[in-house]
Parts: sequence; C-alpha cells; structure tokens
Amino acid sequence: MKRISYLFKRIVSMDYKSFFDTLNEIHKQSGISRIKLFFDIIHCGIKFGAGYNDYKWFRFYEIGDDLRKTYINRTKNNQIVRQLNNPEYYHFVNDKIEFNKLFNDFLKRDWLNLKEASFEEFVGFINKHNSVIIKPIDLTGGFGVEKIAREDFESDKKMYDYIIEHKAYLIEEVVKQHEKLNELYPYSVNTYRIMTIKTDDNVDVISAYVRIGNNGAVVDNHHSGGMSSPVDIETGEILYPAIDIDCNIFDTHPMTHTKIVGFKLPCFKQALDLVKEAALVIPELRYIGWDVAVSVDGPLLIEGNHIPGYDIMQLPDQNPSRVGFLDMYRKYIKDI
Repeated sequence: MKRISYLFKRIVSMDYKSFFDTLNEIHKQSGISRIKLFFDIIHCGIKFGAGYNDYKWFRFYEIGDDLRKTYINRTKNNQIVRQLNNPEYYHFVNDKIEFNKLFNDFLKRDWLNLKEASFEEFVGFINKHNSVIIKPIDLTGGFGVEKIAREDFESDKKMYDYIIEHKAYLIEEVVKQHEKLNELYPYSVNTYRIMTIKTDDNVDVISAYVRIGNNGAVVDNHHSGGMSSPVDIETGEILYPAIDIDCNIFDTHPMTHTKIVGFKLPCFKQALDLVKEAALVIPELRYIGWDVAVSVDGPLLIEGNHIPGYDIMQLPDQNPSRVGFLDMYRKYIKDI
C-alpha cells in the first residue's frame, strides 16, 4: 500500500515537460520508438521504483529486468537514507557552519563565520589569508562557491560587502592542493567522495570516486563542469575514464592532458582513515558521503552529505558488468 501511495505522489508531482524531454533524448540516443520507451519507463517505475532519469543514466533500455533489479535507484536510495539516517541530525551536515564547528579538528584549515564575526575579525582573517574561498551556508552542488582575493576589491569594506551581499557567510582558507592532484587539474581542489556506513562496531567504506575540475572552474562539481570516476578502494587508483554531466568521456584531462585511468591518488589510505574516524562523530547519521581534499600536509574534510549520490558509481561506462550496487547494501538494510 505504501508503494502504491508513493508512486501516486510521484505521478502527481512529476515534471511532465522534463519527462518528455528526457524521453525524446533517450529516443535520439537509442533509436527506440517513443511509445516503446514510454511504456518501458512506466514499467521500470512500477516494478523497481526507478525514475525516468534513472532509466536514462543507467541506460535501462539496453538491459533486461534481471539487471535492472540490481540497481540502486531514486526510490531505493531514499529508502536506504531513511533507514540509516535520523533526520533530526541532518542540520549538522546541511548547514556548512554547523558542520565546520562540529568537525573542526578534521578541517585542518582556518575558517570564519561572518554571521558571528566582526568586520575587524574579517580584516584580520584576510590579513593572514589574502585569497579566500567563500561559501553560501545552505547551497549544495558547488553553487555560489567562489575564490576571491583582496586585490580584486577597492577596499576591505568592498570585499566584505560583496561577501555579505552574496550571503556567503562562511569564508575559508584556500587549500594548497597536493602537487600530485595538481597534475590532474590545478585550478580547483579535486576531491574524493567516499561513502561510509557505520555498523554497531565498525565503519565500512562502501565506494569511492574522485571528482576533477574542468574549464577553469574553481570547484570540481558536475554542475560546474567537473567530471568524476570510480576509485579502487584497495589501491587508490582511478579505474575508468572520467564522465561529466553531459556524459562526455575523458581518457585524459582536456586541459592538463594527464592520463586519468590508472592515476594513483595521493594519501588515499589516509583519506579512508580520516572518514572512518569522522563517521563516529554523529552515530545517528550512519550513511554519509564525505568530500575529502588532499593538501600538501595530507587529507582534510571539505563537507559531508547525508544523501550520498547513488548515480555516479553505477554509470554504464564506469560499470562494465552492468550489475548495480544494490546487493552491496543489503547487509545493512532491511526489506530493500
């Protein structure tokens, strides 16, 4: 009954323009008739809880139900999050200032909360750190994140006013990235997204991938033009060519010409140790996607996400077996 109710809500709230735009996009990619795709997407929604974007991302039109049922899709991911994470504790990771306060020992960089700090404290901060990263405290996906420098403004007051006007109340010291990661892309911090699940007596790393900036952007998120690729948890090596939000595939980075597949990520084992320790801080949030940067002094936390992405790790071009990751979660989740 709950499943039927959920599907009904999804149907009522669906963005039908986006649905048919996606349907047309899949038709152009696959050559399959729109009518056949339409009913197959509906079938996947009813039988597996997969949305039309799941159908597109995982290219369900290429595989049968025997493989489709192995995927984490939007519905399954929501179920996993609901079972493992207590929503009363979401604010500790959703609010960037609260996150920085709680995980200060893991950040390993200076930061300032302009909601509480005075203008004089701001001036002291930029006296020490001429260039800073500014972040809106309640946006995700890298939106609103900027790197700005003191010399770009007529005065310290102009710089301060600019930050306040953009509601980027969190300012941070710029991470001096490990030289090895600069070989991939030097203009942003290229982060490791590492998924952990806390059990009663342990913290398990479920999967990891690296995000790499592109196009001169100062952040590495897909929405900012970045790309990503899965990482071997045992070796810290990039496993497959990177993919961006438009499904462009990169064997080498288009700006630095560094080969991506086989690239050995620095300090990867230390990054795993860092997130395993961080995962113990809020035991009520058992399932977290951690963003880790690596500075010249080693790994440090950027942020945590209580709804880790499920799509990137299952994309067909980076998952040649075409078997989804659902079984990997079944030892942690009931009735999924």
